[in-house]
Amino acid sequence: MYHLNENDREYRFGDSGPKYLMKGPRSNFALVQFMPGQDFPNHYHNIMEENFYMIEGELEFIINGELIVAKQGDFIHVEPKEHHYVRNASNHPAKMTSSLAPYQEIDKVEAPLEENLKMKEAK
Repeated sequence: MYHLNENDREYRFGDSGPKYLMKGPRSNFALVQFMPGQDFPNHYHNIMEENFYMIEGELEFIINGELIVAKQGDFIHVEPKEHHYVRNASNHPAKMTSSLAPYQEIDKVEAPLEENLKMKEAK
């Protein structure tokens, strides 16, 4: 059993980024907040799949070259090796959950955004 209040954790970058409520041993779960104009670099995971659920606001995802504008209530699933980039292009904060499984301590591979954008052309 595991119990925690989100106020017991902090966002990675003060007022934004991931706030991990659980890391391992089989999965992780985080609240993620983006302030206007903030983004998270394009990357992919070799082993882990990632799920996002929008709590509030609006975020732009580019997944394998496809733009998805996610709003409150939207769920996004990303398979291993799928490139994904996230940014808050709005004038308001945005918040979502993120979960990754099976948990790996090191599995994020950063890649140039251009690689992500080219994936749509290759389809």
